[in-house]
Amino acid sequence: MKKTILAAALASVFPAAASAGHYTPGVEAIRAAVVPGPGLYYKGYAVRYDADENTALPADSEVSVNALANRFIWVTEQKLLGGDLTFETIIPVIQTDLSIAGGALESDEWGLGDIFFGSVLGWHGERWDAVGGIGVWTETGRDDEPADPGLGYTETMLTFGGNVYLNDSKDLAFSTLGRYSIADDSAIEDELLLEWALSKRLATGLEVGLAGYERWQLEGGDQEKHGIGIEAGYFWPQTMTGLNLAVYDEYSADQDFEGSLLRLTLTKVF
Repeated sequence: MKKTILAAALASVFPAAASAGHYTPGVEAIRAAVVPGPGLYYKGYAVRYDADENTALPADSEVSVNALANRFIWVTEQKLLGGDLTFETIIPVIQTDLSIAGGALESDEWGLGDIFFGSVLGWHGERWDAVGGIGVWTETGRDDEPADPGLGYTETMLTFGGNVYLNDSKDLAFSTLGRYSIADDSAIEDELLLEWALSKRLATGLEVGLAGYERWQLEGGDQEKHGIGIEAGYFWPQTMTGLNLAVYDEYSADQDFEGSLLRLTLTKVF
């Protein structure tokens, strides 16, 4: 496998060594498990990731990644199993600068990544929300060079999660969103990823929270990583536009890159 030396800087940017996972940890946090009302939505995730620690690689190995994931969401008025039927696609554009062993191997590439097509169901209660879904990351990105944006395999991703409002005014919430990834290559091990946030919406409309993510390689694999950070978001109803800013520090990683992530999310409701 061409890219096994990378050992996963960002799971959605290039593959972990023998571990599934196109999805980038840290792109969702506050109220991530809440499916919005019927309509058309665009969410653009601009991500910057930097890391220079990886126990699976030689010393002086580092990676920098810039990515823009364009997500298009259609929440229909149809119900299935009591949930809101939703369709989505994610079209990522990725630039990766990789250096192994102080430049013994270098690769700097950019381009269109693997495209995702999926569907989810969203449920809503008096003090809770839930989500479940399934989708496929297609093998569309170029994967000839180590830093190319494609992973070189197709992957099924299962989505599940919930959101709980901790008070009657619903301005205090805890949300967790899970992704279970299964590659079509038997040499690629499954991956479980959880993103979570505890958030408070202030009287000004600004929402702030503590956020984090956890990633594990399954089926006996050794890779895992854990990050914690903060997120703030604001929505302007006059223009039906929202902005979220989050920063994470990875405090633990095994057989994986350990670094920091900065993410800016633009939401537009049509």
